[in-house]
Amino acid sequence: MSEEKKQQLTHAFYGQTEETVLSELDTSREGLSGAEAKKRLSEYGENELDEGKKKSMLVKFFEQFKDLMIIVLIAAAIISAIVSHEVIDASIIMLVVIINAVMGVIQESKAEQAIEALREMSTPNANVLRDGHTLSVKSDELVPGDIVLLEAGDVVPADMRLIEVQSLKIEEAALTGESVPVEKELTVLEGTDIGIGDRINMAYSNSNVTYGRGKGVVVNTGMNTEVGKIAGMLAQADETETPLKNNLNQLGKFLTLAIIVIAVIMFFVGIFVNNTSPVDMLLTSISLAVAAIPEGLPAIVTIILALGTQVMAKRNSVIRKLPAVETLGSTDIIASDKTGTLTLNQMTVEKLYTDNKQVSAGSDISIDNMALKIMNFSNDTKFAQDGTLIGDPTETALIQFGLDHGFNVTEKVAEEPRVAELPFDSERKLMSTVHQLKDGKFLVAVKGAPDILLQKTNRVLLDGKEVAMTQSEKNDILANNTDMAKQALRVLGMAYKVIDTIPNEVTSDVLETELVFAGLVGMIDPERKEAAEAVRVAKEAGIRPIMITGDHRDTAEAIAARLGIIKEGDDAAVLTGAELNEMSDDEFAKRVHEYSVYARVSPEHKVRIVKAWQTEGKVVAMTGDGVNDAPALKQADIGIGMGITGTEVSKGASDMVLADDNFATIVVAVEEGRKVFSNIQKTVQYLLAANLGEVLTLFIATLLAWDTLLPIHLLWINLVTDTFPAIALGMEPAEKDLMSHKPRGRNSNLFSGGVFGSIIYQGILEGGITLFVYWSAIQWPVHAGYDAIHADALTMCFATLGLMQLFHAFNVKSIHESIFKVGPFRNKTFNWAILLSFALMAVIILVPGLNDIFRVAHLDGYQWGIVLAASISIIPIVEIVKFFQRMGLKKA
Repeated sequence: MSEEKKQQLTHAFYGQTEETVLSELDTSREGLSGAEAKKRLSEYGENELDEGKKKSMLVKFFEQFKDLMIIVLIAAAIISAIVSHEVIDASIIMLVVIINAVMGVIQESKAEQAIEALREMSTPNANVLRDGHTLSVKSDELVPGDIVLLEAGDVVPADMRLIEVQSLKIEEAALTGESVPVEKELTVLEGTDIGIGDRINMAYSNSNVTYGRGKGVVVNTGMNTEVGKIAGMLAQADETETPLKNNLNQLGKFLTLAIIVIAVIMFFVGIFVNNTSPVDMLLTSISLAVAAIPEGLPAIVTIILALGTQVMAKRNSVIRKLPAVETLGSTDIIASDKTGTLTLNQMTVEKLYTDNKQVSAGSDISIDNMALKIMNFSNDTKFAQDGTLIGDPTETALIQFGLDHGFNVTEKVAEEPRVAELPFDSERKLMSTVHQLKDGKFLVAVKGAPDILLQKTNRVLLDGKEVAMTQSEKNDILANNTDMAKQALRVLGMAYKVIDTIPNEVTSDVLETELVFAGLVGMIDPERKEAAEAVRVAKEAGIRPIMITGDHRDTAEAIAARLGIIKEGDDAAVLTGAELNEMSDDEFAKRVHEYSVYARVSPEHKVRIVKAWQTEGKVVAMTGDGVNDAPALKQADIGIGMGITGTEVSKGASDMVLADDNFATIVVAVEEGRKVFSNIQKTVQYLLAANLGEVLTLFIATLLAWDTLLPIHLLWINLVTDTFPAIALGMEPAEKDLMSHKPRGRNSNLFSGGVFGSIIYQGILEGGITLFVYWSAIQWPVHAGYDAIHADALTMCFATLGLMQLFHAFNVKSIHESIFKVGPFRNKTFNWAILLSFALMAVIILVPGLNDIFRVAHLDGYQWGIVLAASISIIPIVEIVKFFQRMGLKKA
């Protein structure tokens, strides 16, 4: 296949006449011959989306070992096993690494899932003209030049230039975000940069025909369709690094450098100062490295994130990728699709103008109201067996409005049956039906565009009486029409007349004249009830909501104002896709702060908006439910799909899916995300302070030629104190006022907010207190003899360091607040974890046989008193430091 054929024809067919398009595609209104279609299929390829390159499970598994921290852990495990023969230690490290890799593989391949979902969306068959006959062929066999027939209920099988339309309406929300079906026309469009939503003479693959019939010539298939371009964007989109992943990478680099420096210093000091053999010092340095690396941190972080996903799942947020839990907590921007996310994606009647009064949809409206009757009679909505409404969203909204006010259209039409009709026509912009009345006369019910309808009326219905239409009456109607339009309502007019007989020829000139005006009805895709409050809470939390939609500017502005995203009348905060096209990336990046609403945008625009905010260093969450949202969902730091109305494509490209499609659920998820990060920080603070205490104890003891802790002691302390309490800290309840703080942003890290300073001084405290207990045991021994004194000192050192870490876990429940204010015993899981770890530490010393294995001695009551006093002392010391920290924060 030539490169020219592969690219197919991608220029603006909407700007060409039907005959020009047919000529350019070398086809006719009768379609292609079977032979020509077969030839073109071999040239252009099948009408389907490329699967994209897929990685094998083995490749995905090995890619999980790229992180520096993981490499350090593996190296430590190998050295521990080969040199120091610590097989248990090495096995634990490798188990943690493998679990981490498996979790990564499970969460992989979002792009593959999204593209696969796109491929499955195509309709299985299409009605095509070939050899002058109508055939049903598989949609993947369509080629450019094929003539396809469309009717209500069909899924458009390829991108087409329409050549015939009969009241054709196509719902393109999945591509454009616009909830109202587009009325298609054959008008040749002027311009070369017209958005998809405004190309009224085109039909696009995977959109839905909701009304009427039509015929079109296929102009693009497969990856060259608009849906195909989105699939291509998904495959090429860059994966964004999550803040948590960046933080863990930074932590890994920091620990690696620190460990290497300390181990090297200790190695040479031991050899040249203490005259220790190189082999012994190598083993000691390895022990220090094992003590310094929080080997359980990746697994513990994974567990904390997993616990967060369980909490969020119960609150209707389904997490597809674990780091998304934490990323939510750092979100600065929520870029939300309007249709189906902030709104219901369901046209609803909101205002009714009748009897010279404008009333809300919830007002008491008589079932005898003529406007109510007309909107139900002049309507092609059907009822499914389960009672749901089938048809054009505008018409189903009118029927639902009637049902809500007691107007049972099925019964009424049975009493006054339809006997004739004039279907909606995009040129007339009217629809009329004729119904036989009980007295033998006929009611003509007309609905349509108000301005057109007023030209056909000469009377108006007021207080049940038909009076002549005056200029004053007409001005009032037009004023109310304008008022509703400013509120972003879609307005339809209702009119009628009663005739004695049905004319021989049912035409507009006969039926749609000398009408009686009955009223106006205003409809909108309304905002969700919870959305406005969610927007308010998000703003209070320092998060900026951005609305992105394919709808018209006025509609977007009105909805955004009603939601509180912008102030009413602030049209300067609204930018259209066409205006965005006029800006360079640099100019847009400088002005991106000015805009909170984007209207008439394309998929490329959405990605560009997300990237602009990311360039500013902001963490961006993008919500959406349509195919058109998928590239931006993938580009965003966290993509949020809709579980109910969302396409499989948008879900596949998302990090998180809202099970209830409720925008307010995002705010709940943000709070949980902030709590998760806070708890991860607490865990990091706890683990690193403990490991720093171990390193300092071993490092300074080596400098002083003290024989304090053996590798087996460090291993047991790490197993006991690093596991259960650390996991339990991840289950701490959220601190008060969590949502009153601004987002921490992309540049924050696990050491921010005072964590780094706390790790340093608390680690020094743990090491200093432990060394003091060892020194005091040597200075004031209980037993005589070097071996006994050394055994007591080593055991007290071991017990103090282990138990002190458990007591210190209470301190890290809050970085600055007193443990007595946050509640030391609120977390029951934490309480049990401390008791279990305490017992595991004590059992090594107290149980005969175990103390021999671990080379520790029995302690008497006096020695236990010193150990416990020293261990508990870290709580009052840290409380005093926190008190002065709070005083300093208040002054600042």
